[in-house]
Amino acid sequence: MIILESSIGNYVYSKGKKYSYFGGNNYLGLASHPLVKEAVIQSVKKYGINFSASRRTTGTASIHLELEKQLSVFKGKQDAVVFASGYQGNSILLEILKDKYSIVLADQLAHASIMAAIPRERKMICYDHCDADNLDKQIGYNNISRPLVITDGIFALTGEIAPLDKIYSVVKKYKGILVVDDAHSTGILGKTGKGTPEHFNLPESENIFQTETMSKALGGYGGFITGDKLLTELIREKSATYQASTALPPPVVAAGIASLKIIHDNPDLRTQLLWKASNLRKQIAGLGFQTTTDNTPIIPLMFSSSDKAKNLSFLLEENGILVPFMNYPSKKEMHLLRIAVTVSHSTAQTNILLRKLKKWIEKNGKE
Repeated sequence: MIILESSIGNYVYSKGKKYSYFGGNNYLGLASHPLVKEAVIQSVKKYGINFSASRRTTGTASIHLELEKQLSVFKGKQDAVVFASGYQGNSILLEILKDKYSIVLADQLAHASIMAAIPRERKMICYDHCDADNLDKQIGYNNISRPLVITDGIFALTGEIAPLDKIYSVVKKYKGILVVDDAHSTGILGKTGKGTPEHFNLPESENIFQTETMSKALGGYGGFITGDKLLTELIREKSATYQASTALPPPVVAAGIASLKIIHDNPDLRTQLLWKASNLRKQIAGLGFQTTTDNTPIIPLMFSSSDKAKNLSFLLEENGILVPFMNYPSKKEMHLLRIAVTVSHSTAQTNILLRKLKKWIEKNGKE
């Protein structure tokens, strides 16, 4: 385990040593942005560090309302509701919607928060990873009415983009509901960074929902759901998770507001990030590593054994580069290193990484 001794950026310090950092999810470099840090400092001066109450009692402050307003503007929705963490979003939403669906169909490699979110009284079926045809067969074979289909937008380990255009066609065919966990897509995909549905130009539909987080591209913390007033008020009135949770602390709220302003004022951050990610992915594939092809900031190096993956991660660490070996819970065993590209990474920095990867593959061979 890496123990950080600094803020995160394209470099970090651990055990007194400086490392080139390709871990985490700080895609737009906002976690340590000067304007975000200044907003946090000012919020602490004004509000302290915690409101020490739930939103439904005395824990709501004006900055919560401002954050929710700015999130709704960013997403082009009527309203937004924020809560303790992105992980909670799927549980909150599936509970609120449970009278509208009979069964849940989840991608085989769906995030753990999705699997944990399915209500105990609802049956769940997994469809083949990113396979809309298999989803169609599963619904038809099981004669399912009122299906709820849930998937990651960008898959956290592999960087793949779920084929939402094809999945939505199946959902629409069966008059179902589509839920997209867009944790790694928000601020990244789509013409204005609204996420995977915008990336595929899907229509504004009452049957498409997103659960999202401020802990990835926005560089902060906390989960949120946007939608019409009916949806957000249902969450506020009916969700025990929302009602019983302590309100987001002032520094977290202020960070979210500041990050949204930076994203609004600097739309080129997203395009620069995806250009850097695309360029690095092509060069890594050119070296002979097995990886994925979708243009996202997550570039996996995939191996046939965990020993090879761990060996490369350790070698890179010895050479001052952090690329973590991933062992997240999943229904499919995977051995991979996960390279997270950020807009802050320099060409010189990625070139050093590429040289080390080339040296390793020349010694150990292609997978």
